[in-house]
Amino acid sequence: MAHAETSKGSIQRGNTLPNGDIYVGSFDGLVPHGPGKYMWTDGALYDGEWDKSKMTGRGLIQWPSGASYEGDFRGGFIDGTGTFKGVDGSVYKGSWRMNKKHGIGTMVYSNSDIYEGLWNEGLPDGLGTYTWADGNIYTGRWKSGKMSGRGVMQWINGDTLDCNWLNGLAHGKGYCKYASGACYIGTWDRGLKDGHGVFYEPGSKLPCNLEVSDCLTSHDGTSASSSSNEKITIGLLFLLQKLCKNWRLRSFLHRPRRISNGTTPIFYDNSGNHLRQDVSSKSADDQCLQDDEVDKDLVYGREYVQGVLVNEQPRNKDSRMSDIAQENMWEKQARGPMETIYKGHRSYYLMLNLQLGIRYTVGKITPVPLREVRSNDFGPRARIKMNLREMFHIDAADYMMSICGGDSLKELSSPGKSGSIFYLSQDERFVIKTLRKTELKILLKMLPKYYNHVKAYDNTLITKFFGVHRITLKGGRKVRFVVMGNMFCTELRIHRKYDLKGSTQGRSTKKQNINENTTLKDLDLSYVFHVDKPWRDALFRQIALDCMFLESQSIIDYSMLLGIHFRAPNHLRSITSYHALESSGISPQTDYSVALHHEEKISSKGFLLVAANEPGPTVRGSHIRGSMVRAAEGGYEEVDLVLPGTGRFRVQLGVNMPARARKVHEDVNVEVVENVDTIEEYDVVLYLGIIDILQEYNVSKRVEHAVKSLKFDPLSISAVDPNLYSRRFVSFLEKVFPERD
Repeated sequence: MAHAETSKGSIQRGNTLPNGDIYVGSFDGLVPHGPGKYMWTDGALYDGEWDKSKMTGRGLIQWPSGASYEGDFRGGFIDGTGTFKGVDGSVYKGSWRMNKKHGIGTMVYSNSDIYEGLWNEGLPDGLGTYTWADGNIYTGRWKSGKMSGRGVMQWINGDTLDCNWLNGLAHGKGYCKYASGACYIGTWDRGLKDGHGVFYEPGSKLPCNLEVSDCLTSHDGTSASSSSNEKITIGLLFLLQKLCKNWRLRSFLHRPRRISNGTTPIFYDNSGNHLRQDVSSKSADDQCLQDDEVDKDLVYGREYVQGVLVNEQPRNKDSRMSDIAQENMWEKQARGPMETIYKGHRSYYLMLNLQLGIRYTVGKITPVPLREVRSNDFGPRARIKMNLREMFHIDAADYMMSICGGDSLKELSSPGKSGSIFYLSQDERFVIKTLRKTELKILLKMLPKYYNHVKAYDNTLITKFFGVHRITLKGGRKVRFVVMGNMFCTELRIHRKYDLKGSTQGRSTKKQNINENTTLKDLDLSYVFHVDKPWRDALFRQIALDCMFLESQSIIDYSMLLGIHFRAPNHLRSITSYHALESSGISPQTDYSVALHHEEKISSKGFLLVAANEPGPTVRGSHIRGSMVRAAEGGYEEVDLVLPGTGRFRVQLGVNMPARARKVHEDVNVEVVENVDTIEEYDVVLYLGIIDILQEYNVSKRVEHAVKSLKFDPLSISAVDPNLYSRRFVSFLEKVFPERD
C-alpha cells in the first residue's frame, strides 16, 4: 500500500478494503476524508469529496448500468443540486434530498417529454409544467406525480382547458376554450363533462371574468419557477380582470384565445393526448362582444352525463340579460351550491363560536360505564350525556376534527322555506343546521323514542343525529345547531336531487329557477325507479317502520330526500372507464376499439354486482352502519356495486343502491302508456333518506290545514293528519319505486 503525507497532515493512499471495495484518496485517521475515489465490488464508482467516511460535497457517481449523477452529496446521500442521467436517456437537473428529487428541477424523459417544476420525494408535487413530445402542455398543480389541483391543459390544436384536476383527470369546475372561438363552462368528473354547463358558439359574447389560474405564468409553457417579473405579470392580469368585470372594458382588456366548437366531449389519456378531437370549421374574432352585437342564439345551456350530451337548450338574449349578463356566470359556476366561509364572511364569527363550542363540549365528555339506557339519561337534567355518535360508530375525535379542524365550514343555500342556515364540514361528512327553539324542543321530546328506534333498526332511513349544540353570542342571542350525517357524502356525482313529500300543492319548481344545484320537488319528478325485488321489499318494510315511528310522535312535513347518480346511457356509451381498464388487464397501448369492447363485455348495464366477500378494495360510505341487503341479481348474496372507471361500493339500504330509471310523464301520479320504441332508460345509483322530522301536527298546522282546505283539495296539501300524511307518503313512493313487470 502506497501513501504520502499531505500539507494538512491527512494521508493520501490507496487501499483495498476487507469487503473487496477499493478506495484511493485522502484519509483522516482510518476513514476517508477529503478528495478520493471509491469503487464498489459491483463496479459502481464515486469520485468526489468525503467527510469522515461520508460522501459530502461535490462529486460524480457512475453505476455499472450506465446511469450517472454529478452534483452535491451530503452525509452519504445525493442531497443538494445536481444532474442525473438515466440508462434510458432521461436527464434530471435540479434539487435533491436524501437520494430523491426534491425541490425545483427539470426532467427530460426518454420519450422527449419534459417536466419543469416542483418535486417532492421523487415525484412532481406542487406547481409545474409538463410538455409532451407532441406539443401538448399542462401547467398547474401536481400531487404525487399526477395532475391534481388547479391547472391548464393546452393542446397542440389550440384548445385550452382551465379546470380543477384530480389524479391526472379534469375533475371539478372549469372552462374549455376551443381553437374555433367556442367556449364551454361547466363541470368535469374524472375527465368527462358531467352536469350542467353553458356552451358559447363562435361569435357569442364570452364572460369577461373567466378567472386567470394562479398556476399560470404565461400561456407558452414557461417554467413554474417564475421570476419576480413574471409574478408581477400575474398580479397585473388579476387587476385587469377586476377592471374588466367592474367597468365592463371588454373590448379593450379581454382577448380570449381562439377555440373550437366543442359539440362533442373532450377525452384524453394520461399522456395529455386527445382521445377524440373536436372539429369545427367555424372561426371568430378574439373579442368579447357588446350586448348589442349579439342578435341571435349563440349560447346554450347543456347537461352532460359522464361525457354524453343528454340535454341542450338555447339561451336567448333576454334570459342572458336577466341573469346579470354572462359576466358573473363563471363566478357563480365556481362557487356552486356552497361557499367556503372565510374571514370577513357574514357567518365567520358564528362558525368560530360553533367550532369552539363543539371542541369544548365534545372534549369534556368522559366515557361512562357501559350499561342499559334509562329514562333519566335523557332530558335537561340528565346526569350523563347519552352519546348517539357511539351507536352510529362515529369516533368523537373524528367528529371534532371534521367540524373543528383547521379548515373552514361551507355554507349551503337552504333548500327549504324554514329559514334555517345549513353548513357542511370540509370533508362533507356532516351537515350542520340551525334550529328554531320549537324544533329543539320537539327533538329533545322525541329523543328517547328516537334512540330506541334507531337502535332497533340499524337500516333506518330517518335522519341520523350526531349532536345538538347551543351557543350564546354577544348580546345574549342564542343559536341552536343540530349535526346530522350528509347522505350525499359520496365519490359519485349527484346529478339530480328531489325532496319528495307525496303532496302536490306547491310541489313544483319554476323552470327558470332550476339549475344543477336545485333540489326539485314531487311534481318535477319525471322518472320511476326499478330496483332489485329483495331491495324493494326491504326498502318499503323500513319506510313503513320509520313512518310508524314518526306518526307515533305526531310528526308531519317530513320528506324523502332522493339523490340520483346517472350512468352513461348504453346507446351513447363513451369511453368512460378507459382509465380503469389497466386493472382489468388492458394496457394503455391497447387499441381503443378493443378497450370499448372489453368495457361492454364486463358491464353491459353500466355497473356490476359482485359478491361482497370477493377480494378487492371497497369504498365505504362515511356513515354506513346498517346490515347489507341481499340481491336477487347477485344470487341472493350480499353484494358490492362495481362502477367501471370509478370504484367498488358497499351496497346498503338507501346507500349506493343500483337501479334502472325510466323516463315517464312529468307527474308520476299520472298513468301513461308509452311506446316501447321510445322508452328512455338509464342505469342509476340512488341515495335516499327521510329528512325534516321536527315538525309536529300542532294547532298552527291544524289551522293551516283548515284554511288551505277552503281553496285546495284537502288531500293535496302538506299539512294533514299524521296518519293520512304517512299513508299518502308511502303510497306516493310506491309509484316512484314500482314493482317490476
